[in-house]
Amino acid sequence: MDPTPTTVATNTATTITPSAAALPEPHSPTPSPPISASSTTATVSSTVSSTTSSDTPSPPPPPDAVAASTPLSSSATPSNSISSSSTSSATSPTSDPTNPPLHDNQDIDNDDQSNPQSPPPKRRRRRKKRFLGINPSSMVLRPKNDVVGFSVETLIDDEFGDFEGDETHLSKHRRRRRRRTDQSKDHDVETLIAYSVGFPPFSLTEEEIEAGVVETIGGAEQRSYIAVRNHVLSRWRSNVEEWVSVESVMESGKFEDRVVVERAYRFLTEHGYVNFGLAEGIKGREMRAVEGRDNVVVIGAGLAGLVAARQLVSMGFRVLVLEGRNRPGGRVKTRKMEGGGVVAAADLGASVLTGINGNPLGVMARQLGFPLHKVRDICPLYLPDGKAVDSVVDSRVEATFNKLLDRVCKLRQVMVDEVKCVDVSLGRSLEAFRNVFGVAEDSQERMLLDWHLANLEYANAGLLSNLSMAFWDQDDPYEMGGDHCFIPGGNERFVRALAEDLPILYGRVVECVRYGADGVSVYAGGQEFRADMALCTVPLGVLKRGTIEFEPELPQKKRDAIDRLGFGLLNKVAMLFPFDFWGGEIDTFGHLSRDPAMRGEFFLFYSYSSVSGGPLLVALVAGEAAIKFEKLSPVDSVEKVLDILRGIFNPKGIDVPDPIQVVCTRWGQDQFAYGSYSHVAIGASGDDYDILAESVGDGRVFFAGEATSKLYPATMHGAFMSGMREAAKMLKAARRRSQIPAEIKPEMERDEDLSKLFMKPDMEFGNFSVLHDSQSNDQESKSLLRVRFGKEDEEPSMHLYGILPASQVSELSKIDGDANRLRALNQRFGVRLVGIGGLSPDDYALLASIRTARAVHQNS
Repeated sequence: MDPTPTTVATNTATTITPSAAALPEPHSPTPSPPISASSTTATVSSTVSSTTSSDTPSPPPPPDAVAASTPLSSSATPSNSISSSSTSSATSPTSDPTNPPLHDNQDIDNDDQSNPQSPPPKRRRRRKKRFLGINPSSMVLRPKNDVVGFSVETLIDDEFGDFEGDETHLSKHRRRRRRRTDQSKDHDVETLIAYSVGFPPFSLTEEEIEAGVVETIGGAEQRSYIAVRNHVLSRWRSNVEEWVSVESVMESGKFEDRVVVERAYRFLTEHGYVNFGLAEGIKGREMRAVEGRDNVVVIGAGLAGLVAARQLVSMGFRVLVLEGRNRPGGRVKTRKMEGGGVVAAADLGASVLTGINGNPLGVMARQLGFPLHKVRDICPLYLPDGKAVDSVVDSRVEATFNKLLDRVCKLRQVMVDEVKCVDVSLGRSLEAFRNVFGVAEDSQERMLLDWHLANLEYANAGLLSNLSMAFWDQDDPYEMGGDHCFIPGGNERFVRALAEDLPILYGRVVECVRYGADGVSVYAGGQEFRADMALCTVPLGVLKRGTIEFEPELPQKKRDAIDRLGFGLLNKVAMLFPFDFWGGEIDTFGHLSRDPAMRGEFFLFYSYSSVSGGPLLVALVAGEAAIKFEKLSPVDSVEKVLDILRGIFNPKGIDVPDPIQVVCTRWGQDQFAYGSYSHVAIGASGDDYDILAESVGDGRVFFAGEATSKLYPATMHGAFMSGMREAAKMLKAARRRSQIPAEIKPEMERDEDLSKLFMKPDMEFGNFSVLHDSQSNDQESKSLLRVRFGKEDEEPSMHLYGILPASQVSELSKIDGDANRLRALNQRFGVRLVGIGGLSPDDYALLASIRTARAVHQNS
């Protein structure tokens, strides 16, 4: 990697190595992910020099050279951070017998004094989302090679007991009852699985209602539909390796109304709830749900963009993905770290699958055979001097923190009921209650409380002073159940699999999106890409910066939602050591700070030794500290981390060696993110996520990404599911437009018609094909140029067209490489490539001339 001190691109990271020279970034040997060239890095030697490297545009990297980018799920819901990081607004303080209600005249921590015995090691499972509902642990979807497997039979046994018995002693009546019981068990299992995926057991979702899955809400038809829906979900989730069909559902003998079955099947398939993923029995199948061949440009190759692109391709759309970085993944970014004979894969962005029950990423892990590592809950805490926190004090402060959140929940309900539409910051409310009840006034207790507050800022990627007290946890009831897990080798493994075979143009920074009744034009890298529709998946931070211009301007309603929603920051320090000195018994440990303003500085450490392939330790920086962190020298930051680690482990007689390599993220400086993930800021609400998800231009420009997901914001699965959601909406829009009478469409509007002409082009070089106007021998006569994006003779592919003189075609054919030809088209010849719908009337006249000449030649 050649350091260049002048250019900064993508995610700014800082690499520290003990050598004076920058180490080259090698490709990753399987299974370790590679280093991404898109991460702006700096090598700091013993002389403390620091530079950055440019993320230069490059062709799509090979699958083994793809890295992944920013904190989404890892930070949104830390699986093991703490049990007390937050409390659901729907949770009553009396719902937990160990957490009795707090009376107005009662000291907030009096009820923690009754048990002087030291409790066991703290389990800091995050309890922000304590929605009371069905959440059986036996429903965890795991990869097929995991030790604990998933099966409907296991679920039945666990949930309903062993019904086996000696049939010879059963009466006919009991046998009939047994058959009814079996049917009831099947129904209950299907209901549970549907619930885990996010469907209400006995009603329709808003998405289903909008899709018109039933003619009348309520009644027998809806009950029949729900039974079919739950059955199809359960049937496919029991074997996600194979495609479930309408015929297989009908053959089950459970349902007679084929119309209802087809409605449920079509909804679940087109919206990405079944028959999705990368299993061999799935990815080769196509829905072909759209009759035409509409073109779609997807802006951004993050999780949302990749998922949407694959789904759209399977529906029959022609898709092209534009990505500003030179790698896919967006804020999912895995970096290979190595040296001294050790190698590890570090997730610098999203790192944790936050709940496996119903999680589509859990399904993909199962299909691809990825093992899952459950993040263990035990998280010891250490004081600034390195001593372990007293477990009794720890438990008392944790309970106090939970009660403070309970108080805030009560307060906001009063404010909503009596004051209406008044919002204040969560931080201000918590501090007010802390002062009123006089809790955490002791220095150690205050540091412990600050640690919990830092963890809350980590969970929301935002300062507590910016979080909405009224709606900061609006997504709590929808949290995915089940274990929180790491993917060994990093989440970039998902990205590589999703990006495979998709037509992606890297290094294309989108500057402008123009949309209207005739389609969309996307301008990137000096080129124009014409399409019927566009899907924008850029992070909220990019939309806030306004680096992409929309013409016409986005509706005021959407611009206001972009302004109201928060987009915060989480940074990481990934350290590769010669050996694992901290031990493999835990996955996390925490560190307290004396300075409340810096409470989030290296407050939590994640051990990745069991999943990264090497002795890797990651320190998190949240809240105000995450902002200041980006202004610090990387050398100073690493020295601080090492001082903390040596203060903890040296007194135990454990030597803390110098790290072999260190990477410091700078997500706030990343021009393709400008932050980490979204949260509900003061004055915003969950409705703003929905507004951000609305399409504009009468179904021409659509939006996806974690910040468009009201139910699952700030998570990887939220981004994944938003891509599926928008693919279904684009299919609906295409179907609606297909109802326009054919006689008002241009004769050559279909790309298939042009394909017939290009079966025998006059010239062909690389992905370029040319048709000349044979009625003229003039070198300045016009020719039709077609450029193919995608692999030859393989779907998906997309064609763009241009008109240029025959003389320029001749020059173009002498240029080596398609990338150079595209550059010459734009810069030298001033030719813009357009989709079939972008051809002018003069262009159609040329097409008619070419077609007439071909017909005359064939008949002669």
